[in-house]
Amino acid sequence: QVQLVESGGGLVQAGGSLRLSCAASGRTFTTYGMGWFRQAPGKEREFVAAISWSGATTYYADSVKGRFTISRDNAKNTVYLQMNSLKPEDTAVYYCATAPHSSSRYASESASEYNYWGQGTQVTVSS
Repeated sequence: QVQLVESGGGLVQAGGSLRLSCAASGRTFTTYGMGWFRQAPGKEREFVAAISWSGATTYYADSVKGRFTISRDNAKNTVYLQMNSLKPEDTAVYYCATAPHSSSRYASESASEYNYWGQGTQVTVSS
């Protein structure tokens, strides 16, 4: 069993920045990709960013490319999402998730590949 706890969300003005963190604990003995997803009110959950265990592979949604950066610190079992130039349309609950895989270069944009999810952290961007 793996537990994921997100933090760093909050209220920010458009153009501002936030850094989300997601700490994993429990049975994290295997390599795993990690991802960030978000869900706005009345909308479906969508992919934001993903990173492989090694950090060599990263994926971003087109809507966040150039503004968001995903990174990880395996020694701390933590993944980060640096969000810059935030827009009101970035307002959502942000979730992190793990995708166990034998390859250290594996990362995925598909929510179906992720088996453990955090409770989410709210990000609100005011105009």
